[in-house]
Amino acid sequence: MSDVSASAARRFQRIAVSIAMAFALAACAGTPKGVLLPVAHGAPGTAQVDMLVATTRDKALSPGEMFSGERGGAKASFANITVSIPPTHARQIGEVQWPRSLPGNPATDFVALKADPLDQAAALKWFNRSVVRTPQRRVLVFIHGFNNRFEDAVFRFAQIVHDSGTPIVPILFTWPSRGSLFAYGYDRESANYSRDSLESLLTSLARDPAVGEISILAHSMGNWVTIEALRQMAIRNKQIAPKIKNVMLAAPDVDVDVFRAQFSQFGPNRPNFTLFVSQDDRALAVSRRVWGSTSRLGAIDPEQEPYRSQLAQEKITVLDLTKLSTGDRLNHAKFAESPDVVQLIGQRLANQDTITDSRVGLGERIVQVTTGAAATVGNAAGLIITAPVAVVDPRTRNNFGGQMEEFGNHISNSAAATGDLVVRAPADAARPAP
Repeated sequence: MSDVSASAARRFQRIAVSIAMAFALAACAGTPKGVLLPVAHGAPGTAQVDMLVATTRDKALSPGEMFSGERGGAKASFANITVSIPPTHARQIGEVQWPRSLPGNPATDFVALKADPLDQAAALKWFNRSVVRTPQRRVLVFIHGFNNRFEDAVFRFAQIVHDSGTPIVPILFTWPSRGSLFAYGYDRESANYSRDSLESLLTSLARDPAVGEISILAHSMGNWVTIEALRQMAIRNKQIAPKIKNVMLAAPDVDVDVFRAQFSQFGPNRPNFTLFVSQDDRALAVSRRVWGSTSRLGAIDPEQEPYRSQLAQEKITVLDLTKLSTGDRLNHAKFAESPDVVQLIGQRLANQDTITDSRVGLGERIVQVTTGAAATVGNAAGLIITAPVAVVDPRTRNNFGGQMEEFGNHISNSAAATGDLVVRAPADAARPAP
């Protein structure tokens, strides 16, 4: 076997071991599909988040899913979803309580009370009715990351809105992610596919005279589609729309050098940018190895040069969450899972305080919290980056075995033996523990 083949074989062996460990540690039960099928009744003490959804996903065929991971038309589709969140005594801030079976129990689970597809006219009517009731007519647009099914994005955004306590109009922009271990390449191209639609949505919001201000929160790969949409807007209009006041980039899976080039296109009159980083982000660490990148933006050390000087020059606020502990084993969703961080963000947005200086206000309080808290290439990237998710996210295991087999069929002949190991690992690891 050649040195190249041997190297490939060793690499796939490491992948297989990681996957086997993930299955050995994972719980047997998965999350049921169709969780967005509305329940008949709510429960005492629950809270509700009523959101507008704009998506470039295709419609799903199964009841309770609404939209699939496949790409829809060039223009966005819309929906209105109301999510019920369990009472305070039944949950912790930062957590999403998924139903174990259908129908979900509103007293203990996140459930849908309403999930209605809308045409553009109905979506506009919902928005106009909601924005006039909101203090300062504020809008928050959330763009999710890689490996998110439609329901993942809906429940996560509902959790963020509720736990932040922010009086805003919540708008979820969700792009076609298959929610699959093997779909990193597909998801990446879907983000590119969706940037025009996101730009159009942001432009429409900014032009609406009823809107006071717009904030954007993007996570992981969602930062790519967000930055690209803003870049296109700036080039097209010579600036980013003035109503877009705050752009928050959480754990961005974006090459640092590429971001620098994109940012230079925004012009001098740009929104306030806040960057959430964590050097212990395991997903971004593997993404860096896959792409051969010098560094991913969400994993930089902001105290090291040249980042320190460059970020200061561009007036980008950086909140370093490295020392913050949450329940996320990948350390990739701290911004949403930390009660302190998500509530502080909400308080500042609610009070119209701009996040502008990491040394005072919001940044100072987060510093206190964190310092006190203890074809084949695309498939391979998806496998490497998200294999650890199987440990903590049962939804990703639903179709894991079949995808592993499909991946094994694409492995080159020079690594065939290791490919067989990759295919066998899930079946062996999924056997009940003694």
